Amino acid sequence: MKLYTPKTPSVFPKLFKKYRWHFHSEEKVLYLTFDDGPIPEVTDFVLEQLKEYNAKATFFCIGKNVKKNPAIYSRIIAEKHAVGNHTYSHLKGWKVKTSKYLENVAKAHTYVDSKLFRPPYGKIKKKQAKALLKKGYHIIMWDVLSADFDSKITKEKCWENVKLNTKKGSIIVFHDSLKARENMEFVLPKVLEHFTKEGYSFKGIS
Repeated sequence: MKLYTPKTPSVFPKLFKKYRWHFHSEEKVLYLTFDDGPIPEVTDFVLEQLKEYNAKATFFCIGKNVKKNPAIYSRIIAEKHAVGNHTYSHLKGWKVKTSKYLENVAKAHTYVDSKLFRPPYGKIKKKQAKALLKKGYHIIMWDVLSADFDSKITKEKCWENVKLNTKKGSIIVFHDSLKARENMEFVLPKVLEHFTKEGYSFKGIS
């Protein structure tokens, strides 16, 4: 059973106003984001594609992956992309105590120097979010989900998810992970080519 929608329901930004769901923009600007890396098999591909279009993105990194792959993380920084905290070990906030969750975020911060935060699975308790906001974190969600992680959808459907739902200021989610690799590597070049031709630019979240 599919438990997600490619387009974030409009009620969510209204209910969770302190989270960032998209950017209000009159300019043709898009915000590509990549979760769960960095890993050598996939993140390098993403970086090469972005470089080809002079596009910037935001990488929400898992702390233990940065620890394991510091050279790739350094490349992300060197190529002027933005980074964000995605916890140290990809915790699902709904299933852990707030104290453990905050410790995990803090541990990730020793490897990912950023106050941008995206909760794994988009799931975070109100108490956890409140604590992170108080510590100065900005919780970054999305309004377009490519669903590249879903092995039950076709690559073409994944591309359609992005193409049909993206608008000015959209925050788009991809994953630089092995699970999402096949779909992402098919769709990302199409997104970059199509929206560049449409006059869009791609920026990191600051």
